[in-house]
Amino acid sequence: MRLTLAIALLTATPVAAQQQQQQNAAPADAPTRAFTGSDLFGLSIAADPQISPDGRTIVYVRRTADVMTDRMASSLWLIDVATGRQSPFAAQGSSPRWSPDGTRVAYVAGDGDRSQLFVRWIATGASARVTGFPGDPQALTWSPDGTRLAYVATVAGEATTLGKAPPRPEGAKWAEPLTVIDRVNYRNDGPGYVKPGRDHLFVVAADGGATRQLTFGAFDDGGPLSWAPDGREIVFAAIRGPDAERQVMNSDVIAVDVVSGALRTLTTRDGPDAQPRVSPDGTRIAWLGFDDRRRSYENTQLYVGARDGAAPRSLTAALDRSIEDAVWAADGRSLYASYDDHGHRKLARVALDGRLTPLVDNVAGGGLDRPYTGGEFSVSRNGTIAYTGGDAGAPADIWVRTGGTSRRLTQLNAVMTAAKALAPVRKIAVTAPDGRPIDAWLATPPGRAPGARLPLILEIHGGPNSAYGPGFATDVQLYAAAGYAVLWTNPRGSTSYGAEFANLIDKKYPADDYGDLIAAVDAAIADGTADPDNLFVTGGSGGGVLTAWIVGKTDRFKAAATQKPVINWTSEALTMDNTLFTSRYWFAKLPWEDPMDYWNRSPLSLVGNVKTPTLVVVGSDDYRTPVSESEQYYAALQIRGVPTALVKVPGASHGGFTARPSQSAAKASAIVAWFDRYRAATPPK
Repeated sequence: MRLTLAIALLTATPVAAQQQQQQNAAPADAPTRAFTGSDLFGLSIAADPQISPDGRTIVYVRRTADVMTDRMASSLWLIDVATGRQSPFAAQGSSPRWSPDGTRVAYVAGDGDRSQLFVRWIATGASARVTGFPGDPQALTWSPDGTRLAYVATVAGEATTLGKAPPRPEGAKWAEPLTVIDRVNYRNDGPGYVKPGRDHLFVVAADGGATRQLTFGAFDDGGPLSWAPDGREIVFAAIRGPDAERQVMNSDVIAVDVVSGALRTLTTRDGPDAQPRVSPDGTRIAWLGFDDRRRSYENTQLYVGARDGAAPRSLTAALDRSIEDAVWAADGRSLYASYDDHGHRKLARVALDGRLTPLVDNVAGGGLDRPYTGGEFSVSRNGTIAYTGGDAGAPADIWVRTGGTSRRLTQLNAVMTAAKALAPVRKIAVTAPDGRPIDAWLATPPGRAPGARLPLILEIHGGPNSAYGPGFATDVQLYAAAGYAVLWTNPRGSTSYGAEFANLIDKKYPADDYGDLIAAVDAAIADGTADPDNLFVTGGSGGGVLTAWIVGKTDRFKAAATQKPVINWTSEALTMDNTLFTSRYWFAKLPWEDPMDYWNRSPLSLVGNVKTPTLVVVGSDDYRTPVSESEQYYAALQIRGVPTALVKVPGASHGGFTARPSQSAAKASAIVAWFDRYRAATPPK
C-alpha cells in the first residue's frame, strides 16, 4: 500500500477541521501563513560544525531539502567567526575535517556511484581527490603532521556458497543465484541485507596516492579514529576475537601500529569501550563506555587511562548522565563533553579530577520531524567552541562560544519562519502517579483564542531509552497547524534524568510509563488546554509500542496512530536486525524459556480490549521493528472489527522513516486525516 491513502483520508475532514483551515487560510492570491507539508522543502539544518585550529573559521554541513529529488542534500559552508560572514565551500559534501595547520580541509563527496575523499586548499580554493577505491570513506582523521589521512572503508568479501547450480548455457537467462546467510546479524536497518565484506582502517597521503589497508580479518572496525601525537599509532574501537559475532556491545579500544599493522587491545572489560581520543601529549587516552550489566540502560561514562589503557577511571560517575561525545582540551588538562539533562543537550568542561564546569545548554540538532535531543560540537586550540544549537522556533543553526558567551552565527530558516505562524511551545508541570515530576511540553495552534480548549495529540517518543526536548519538530508544527494541541513528554525510562529513572522500566516495558503518559494528558486538561472529549495518541517505534499499549488499556482516546511499533515481542526478537539484542537486554530469559513474559508485555495480548480506531504506519524496509509487526496488528484489528488502515512508507527504513520530505509530510497528513475522521466539534469555552 502506498501513501495515496493520505489523499483518500483527507476527503473526510469534519466541520471542526474545516473551521481551523479557514482560520489559517490566506486570500487566494497570497501564500498561507500556516505551516504546511510543502514547507518541509524550504527547511535547512546545520550539522557537523568543525572549527579551525586557530578558532577563526568554521566549516559545517548544511542539509537542505531538494524539491526535485525529494531528498536532503548536503553542502559545505564556511563561516568567519568574527563577522559571521558565510561563503560556500563545496556544492556537495560531508564530514569536513581541518588539517592540523588549518590550511586544508578534507571531506567526503560523491564521485560517480561512490563517495570519495577530497582535500581542498583554503588559500587557493583548489581541490583534489585523494582516494579512488570502491568504498565510501568514513571517520576520516588527519595525522598530527598533516601528511596523511586515516579513514574507515568497507573491504568487499566473497559471498558464502553451498553447492552450485548446473552449468548455464551461453546466452541463457536464468534466475539469480541462491543467497546463503550465515552471519548472526545478517541485515541492518537502513543498509538492508549485509553484503559480503568488512569495515577496516586505511591510510592515504594527504596529497593523494596509493591507499594502504591497516586492519584485516572477519571483524568490523569503527571510528572515530585518533592518532598518537608522534603519528606512529591510531586508536579505534571494534568487537574482535573468536566470539565477536555473538557479542552485542562488547567493543574494545585498540591501537594499530601505522607501520607494521600490529594491534594492541587496550581495554578488555565486559561492556562497550568506544570513541577513543589520545591526549595532546600522548600520555593518556580518553574513551566512552560502561560495564554491561544486561540492563536496558546504562549511563555511558567518560574514562581516562594511561596510553596503554591501564588504570582507567571514570571522570563522570558522579554526574549520573550519559556522555554523548568528548574531546580533549588543547592543554590536556580537561575534556569538553556533551550530555543530555532534563531534555536538553549541554556542553561542559570536565577536569581530570572529575570537576564539571557547565558551558552551553542549548545544543540542538540531528533531526527535523520530532523533538529529540541531539547536536554536535568541536573545539579550537584556544577553546572556542562551535556547535549546533537552537530552540522550538527553527531547526538547528551554527553557534559559537567564545569569551564566556554564546552567539548565533547563522539563521538558515529566518525567511521561512518570518513568513509562517508557528506553534508556540511551553513547558507544563506533570506529576506521575508515584509523585515523581515528569517533564512535558505543549504546543498550541497559532492564534489560539485565550482559554479555548483544543483537541489534543499525545506524541510519544521512541527508544524507549531516549529523550524529547523543547526543540523544533515538523510533525508538531503540522499537527498544530491542523488545529491540534500537541503534548510530548519524557516518561520513566527516558534518558537525561539519570540511570535510576531510565531503568524504572528495565525488564518490564511497557508498564508504569503508561501512568506517566496519562498523567501528562490529565495535566494538559487541568491546564485548560486539552478538550477531554477530543484526545488522540500517536508515537513511533517505542512510542508506537506505547500507543498500541494505551489503546489496549483505555478507551479515552478518540483515535490512535501507532507508527513502526513492536506488537509481538517474540516475533520482534527473532526478526529484528540486531539479532541478539532484545532477548539479552529487555528480557530476563529467551523467548522459548519464558514465552508468557514476552506475551504479557506485547500489545498484541491486549488487542481484544481495543475499541479505538487505530491507524498503523510503517516503513516498507523497516528491519528494526519489521513490517510484519505492523501487519500483525493491522490483521488483528481487522479480525476484531476495529476501524483501522495500514499505511506503508515505500522504501523507508526504521531510522529513515521520514528521511524524504514528501513522505514525512504525507505521513503526518495521513495521521491528521485519520484523527480528523474521529474529531468532534470543540465545545465553546
